[in-house]
Order: sequence, then C-alpha cells, then structure tokens
Amino acid sequence: MTTNELLFGALPYAAFLVLVVVTIARWRTQEFTVSSLSSQLLESRKLYWGSIPFHWGISLILLGHLTALVIPEALELWNGTPLRLAVLEITGLALALWAAFGIVVLIVRRLGTPRIRAVTRPMDLVVLAVIAVQIATGIWTAVAYRFGSVWGTAVMVPYVRSLIVFQPDPAYIEPLPVVVKAHVLAFWVFVAVFPFTRLVHIITLPFWYLWRPWQRVVRNSPTPAAFHPAVDRPMEKSHS
Repeated sequence: MTTNELLFGALPYAAFLVLVVVTIARWRTQEFTVSSLSSQLLESRKLYWGSIPFHWGISLILLGHLTALVIPEALELWNGTPLRLAVLEITGLALALWAAFGIVVLIVRRLGTPRIRAVTRPMDLVVLAVIAVQIATGIWTAVAYRFGSVWGTAVMVPYVRSLIVFQPDPAYIEPLPVVVKAHVLAFWVFVAVFPFTRLVHIITLPFWYLWRPWQRVVRNSPTPAAFHPAVDRPMEKSHS
C-alpha cells in the first residue's frame, strides 16, 4: 500500500470508524462530558469577536463544499459565466479570511487569557490547530491555485463518491499539489479527533427532551415574605 493509498484511501474509513465508536462510547459511559463546556463566563469579549466570524465563516464555507459534492451540476452551471465564477471565488476567499480571523482570536484567547488557559485541555488546542491548518491550506489553495470551484469539483466529487460506495480511488488525489493534499488530509484528521473534543456535543443533540415527561420544580428556599412577615400583609386588628 502506497502512502497516497494509506492517507486518502484507508484513513478516511479509519477516521469515520473512530468518530462513530468513540462518540457512542463517550455518550454511553461519559454522558456528562458531552457538553460545549462554555467559557463565556470567564471571558466574553474576545469570545464574541472570535466565535462569530469563525462559526459563520466556516459554516458557510462548509455549506458551499457540501453543495459542490451533492449537486455539482448546479455549481458547474453557476460557474458557466466568468462574472459569476469570480463572485463565487471572491466570496469564498472572503469567508475563509473571516473564519481565519476568528480562529486566530480564539487561539489567542485560549493561550493568552489566564482564566481560559487554566480550563483549556490539550484536545482543545489540538482541534484548534487542525482547524487552523484546514483554513490556512484552504486560503493558500484559493490564492495559489485559483478557480478551485471548477477543477476541485472535477477531482473531489468522484473521489468522495468513490469513498461512499466503498471503492476508494485515491488516484484522484495523487496528482494534486501538496497544499491541496494537506487540506484534504486535515479534514480526515479533524474527523478522527472530533469525538475526543467538546465539539462532539454538536452531533449528540438531546432529542429525548421532546418526549420526556414534564418535570416538577419544587422551591426549597423560603419566599421573601417569610423573611419580612410585615411586608404586604394587612395589619391584624386587636379585639381587646
């Protein structure tokens, strides 16, 4: 087995196997760790400036990638006009730069804020580093190898479809530049490390809340009136 076959033929299946097995095991045995573990109460200003650009930028980019994989014909039709192609490429690059700004702020926040650094786990830094590589190589590809929405569709769509039908064909990836290979490889690494991070809460939504029975909430602390019996109470008349 060649390196190309190992990284782009076997690794994708291994990554998804780890994703499924570890996510299920973590949910069954460590349910209370499946949480976003928000650090907003420890620091919110940098979180605001980092989280919004990162989440919106990366979400829209992923939506564009998914559209290219699911309905490549629509993307090819859109790119049939040079102006529309330029608009798509510029928009994609702008979103990537926006997401890059967000991830940089989040990394600086993790490393530079003492209270955040104290609650930061190694996997938090690992996943941030993997995502940063993903974004950086994507920007590099967009700048150095332009019009990726054209040539990328012709390469990545048949490659991904070959994985889906369990007939992996990494030959599609072999002739690509190193930075493009790094971009694809970073995604498979992200899939593998994903279930070990706090991000796993994204795919373990508490759907059981929809059919669980109503819960009764009992007040244990005394009401304010108990501390101030004279407040809001009518004065008793003396019958002496």
